[in-house]
Parts: sequence; structure tokens; C-alpha cells
Amino acid sequence: MRDGFGRQITYLRLSITDRCDFRCRYCMPEHGVPKLPREAILSVEECVAAVRAAAACGVTKVRITGGEPLVRRGVLDICAGIRAIPEIRELCLTTNGSRLAELAGPLRQAGVDRLNVSLDTLRPDRFAALTRGGRLQDVLDGIAAAEAAGFPLKLNAVLLGGVNDDEIPALAALTWEKPWQVRFIELMPMGPCAAWPAARFVPAEAVLRACPELQPDGFGGVAERYRFPGAPGSVGLIRPLSHRFCGSCDRLRLTADGKLKPCLHSGAEIPVRGLQGAALEAAVAAAVAAKPAAHHLASGSESGRDMNEIGG
Repeated sequence: MRDGFGRQITYLRLSITDRCDFRCRYCMPEHGVPKLPREAILSVEECVAAVRAAAACGVTKVRITGGEPLVRRGVLDICAGIRAIPEIRELCLTTNGSRLAELAGPLRQAGVDRLNVSLDTLRPDRFAALTRGGRLQDVLDGIAAAEAAGFPLKLNAVLLGGVNDDEIPALAALTWEKPWQVRFIELMPMGPCAAWPAARFVPAEAVLRACPELQPDGFGGVAERYRFPGAPGSVGLIRPLSHRFCGSCDRLRLTADGKLKPCLHSGAEIPVRGLQGAALEAAVAAAVAAKPAAHHLASGSESGRDMNEIGG
């Protein structure tokens, strides 16, 4: 299905919970955010039905997000249900990695194809400070378990000026050791960090300055890929601020409480709870039709939600 600007929409990011076991400084306030009551969250069956309707409208790729999706009871059932939909050719999941050591194998068995793991720093003390209490070793153990389970891996690092930008070379160097993609993501001015000083917002170009040996290696989704000559892995740059990729955006988002968002930074939301069959497919079509040409993030996100409420 094409939107009003000719873009083919094939990708759904499905948030299955607004809850998280970390309190990352760029995502949540220190004491968290008001949690949705459990009855407000889409059930396993509703999640699968929404994906089935999206698949009928042309979606072929689904990414499970949160909050932190691995804290959701029923995450494996949701994954297995989506995997059983014939039109879905790729099922991915984004996680902070804290519970991945125990769940990597079951996720693979449930049909997940790929994992993205957040990894903003390789320093245990800095990790604990950024996540407000998380343990880096838990995430490293989860990454090892995911590798053992056969998952292709992407590691996501949000660039934070004066916080972790001194670790760009060390994070990029992981691609010398493993066939992973380490992706550096520009910080977006939304949620808690919307009022942060300008120095915190580092352009992805800083990665190329810190690692001048990197050579262009094409594109992968929204990431510009680079590679150290001879390295098995690659480095990805994701630039929501310095280089918009709206012109090729192929995605919709569905929040954990059942609202379709045509754009991450748009305030538009289309409710799907209680809809079935043709009505549910019509809601998906309406979300596609409502996709804007581009976001206006430079002047502030219009989403009206924090990132944990939308899905990372």
C-alpha cells in the first residue's frame, strides 16, 4: 500500500509494553512515568490481529519494541503468533538486553529473525549512570547468548555529547571482532532530553571524524553503512536530525495501548482497539493515508508521548 507521497509502506513497529526495567536518562525521568493499567495494553491476540491486518495491507516486516519488550508477559506468544502470518517475511525485536541471556534461545524458537540491542557505553560505571542502575554485564551476557542462538545482531548507541562520544572508537572497534553492525544514532529532542543543552546533540558526522579509516559501504534501511577495510562487521549512522530520511520512510507504529501512529513525531493517532477484520484493515489504510511528507523535529517533536510510550 502506498501513502499520499508514493512511499510503499511495508514495515510495522509494534510496541507491546510501555514498561522498562531501565530508566535511561534520554528516555525516562528518574522515577519512571505513569504506567498504563494492564487492561489498557493490547492483548496477545489483539497484537497478532493488528499485524494480520497490517499484513493484508502490504506490511512484510515487523519489529517488536517497548518500553522493554522482554518484560512483557506473553512476548514469546506474540512473536510466535506473528511468525505464523504467511505475509510477514521478517520479524525483528529491539531490546535493552537485560533479560536476553535467558530469552535469546526461546526468541529464536518463537521465530524472531534479528535482534537490535541497545549499548550506549562499554564502561560499567557509565552504563549504570546512564540507565540509572542497569548492569552492563547483563547486557554483554545477553549479546553472547543471542550470538550463540544464531541471531544476526545490531548494537545501537545513542550519541550523547560530553557523555559517551569519547567511546566512539571503542564501540566502532567491536566490528573488528564480530560481524555485527554497530549503529550510532543521533539524539532526538523529545521527552526528557528535549530541554538538554545543544552540546548533548552530536551529529553522526562525529563518528567519521573519530574513525577516519571508515569507508562507505552502502545503506541498510535508515542507516548509512561504513566499514573498516577488512573488518567482518560494519558501522551504521542514523541521522534523524542532520539528514532526514523521511522521503523513503516505509513504516507505521502501533503503540502498546492500540494507537496507530503514521509518524514517530506526529501527534496523529488512529485507535484500533475493538476493531476486527475489514474495520481493522481500514484503520491501517487510514494510518498510511495520514503519513506526513516529513517530520518537523528541528522545531520539536509533535508526538505528545515519551519514547517508551511509542516504541523505540
